[in-house]
Amino acid sequence: MRDRPARIRAGIERPAGASQAEDTRIRVDLAHLRKLEARARRINFLPRQPARSVLNGRHASRLRGRGLNFEELRGYLPGDDVRTIDWKVTARTGEPHVRVYTEERDRPTLIVVDQRMSMFFGSVLNMKSVTAAECAALAAFRIFDQGDRVGGIVFGDTEIAEIRPGRSRKSLTAFLTALSDANGLLNADQPPVAPMPMNRVLQSVARIAPRNHLVLLFSDFDEVDETTHRLVAGLSHHNDLVLVLVSDPYVEEIPAGVKIVVSDGTLQAEIDTADKTAHRRLNDMAQGRLAEILDWQRQLGVPVLPLTTGEDSVEQMRRLMGLPGRRR
Repeated sequence: MRDRPARIRAGIERPAGASQAEDTRIRVDLAHLRKLEARARRINFLPRQPARSVLNGRHASRLRGRGLNFEELRGYLPGDDVRTIDWKVTARTGEPHVRVYTEERDRPTLIVVDQRMSMFFGSVLNMKSVTAAECAALAAFRIFDQGDRVGGIVFGDTEIAEIRPGRSRKSLTAFLTALSDANGLLNADQPPVAPMPMNRVLQSVARIAPRNHLVLLFSDFDEVDETTHRLVAGLSHHNDLVLVLVSDPYVEEIPAGVKIVVSDGTLQAEIDTADKTAHRRLNDMAQGRLAEILDWQRQLGVPVLPLTTGEDSVEQMRRLMGLPGRRR
């Protein structure tokens, strides 16, 4: 197993007079998440994606979509698709017969959201935890509106909440409440703790969604190793798995000449990036993890959607799904 990576911890400068509880760039509550429902209606997670969607084309595999249930075997009627003819039964009876299928009524979706302390960082617009929470809520509203069952797993450094997929508004509210509660626990002043292992979360996903689910995983993918890679591969083999990589412009290219605090979950230290060697190593660490996760798309055929804290959550999700931007 590789060494535990350091995690950069910082906060967004907020307007004078605004508390963290009031600033939705830093923290979100249930009321804020509920307000996103109206803006979620044009985001699409159905199998047929627009040409510009990152879930379409050569960059990522198509979603399987709903499956088919066998309904009945009956005699051939004019207009039936010849591809549905059951040739074995036709040969045995001497009369053409077709197999009739109906589309499954829904496809369960599990939305997995990282709310660990590594996500409590932002330098431009939002904390990573906020971007993940908002985009996960947008996905939950849209999938629920499409008629599919929706549930989720929300995890912090010490707590994990599981909501099994359901078709009711109650299940949706339970997921949003768990998301709001986990986000509200994040605090820059809390002492460092060992983060929740990603592998433990993925094992929970495999238990709840053994097959034929749509699984959306929102995270910065801190603390990944070879076991993580294997678990992701297993989940993608039995489900439609979409990885949503949340990053911050600051970490993508750490500026020189500033002092920042890094933590491994137990210890923390201040690093002066005016030191060229320290700056280069910190950049290599941050960019190496991003490149590793993005490369899973090539290795495993798993779609990886990049999200940044530097842009509005709704507009990013619309663009990633190949939809036009908001009219001004």
